[in-house]
Amino acid sequence: MSTNGLRDSRPVFFFDIDNCLYSRSKRVHDLMQDLIDKYFVSHLSLAPEDASQLHKTYYKQYGLALEGLVRFHKIDPMEYNRQVDDALPLESVLSPDPQLRALLEDLDPTKVKPWLFTNAYVTHGKRVVKLLGVDDLFEGITFCDYAAERLMCKPHEEMFEKAQAEAGATSTQDCYFVDDSFLNCTKAQELGWTTVHLLDPSDPEPPIKAAQHQIRSLQELRSLFPHFFRSSMRCNGEIKPRQSLVS
Repeated sequence: MSTNGLRDSRPVFFFDIDNCLYSRSKRVHDLMQDLIDKYFVSHLSLAPEDASQLHKTYYKQYGLALEGLVRFHKIDPMEYNRQVDDALPLESVLSPDPQLRALLEDLDPTKVKPWLFTNAYVTHGKRVVKLLGVDDLFEGITFCDYAAERLMCKPHEEMFEKAQAEAGATSTQDCYFVDDSFLNCTKAQELGWTTVHLLDPSDPEPPIKAAQHQIRSLQELRSLFPHFFRSSMRCNGEIKPRQSLVS
């Protein structure tokens, strides 16, 4: 992205979406698992127990159950998306989150570029942030393109390279990342991204940390990276007007 003809050298803060921008207590993940299991049952003619096990196997192997379905069963990814992700009753589960919006509005867009980074398809990602009331606070989204010939998702290195390129980050040192997935955070840390592993308040302490930083609330990002937040600058006597973000 360019600004007034000059190269945009801002670092990028990548935010995962599901179970990251909203709490796991919303149980969206559980609803999605049920729909995925039903899809395995109906399209692969499996017993419920076998469907659930195969679903878990594909998820562990590829980071996305859909990748296993496409590789071995020639499933149409877009039809899968319509019957699973887009079929979730999100309107009855998610609603505008004032605390999340206040946190994201506090980010100084002259210092950092907020960017969405998800393994879901674009329709699901945009739907979630709109329901949360924060869709206008991100400058772009990198998603798993279900329509592509080859699926690419976190934690594969190519997916992180894709996100970095799409967001215009000039180097891995300019990439900041928060995600609830241990595997995704481990890979991002390995690649040189400044990584924050978001744990649910109910999660036990992991025996080995996935990343340099570990938090249990997105609100803790302010203390980890005060130079990105306007409230920190106000405390230092420096006040800047918020600029409009590119949608």
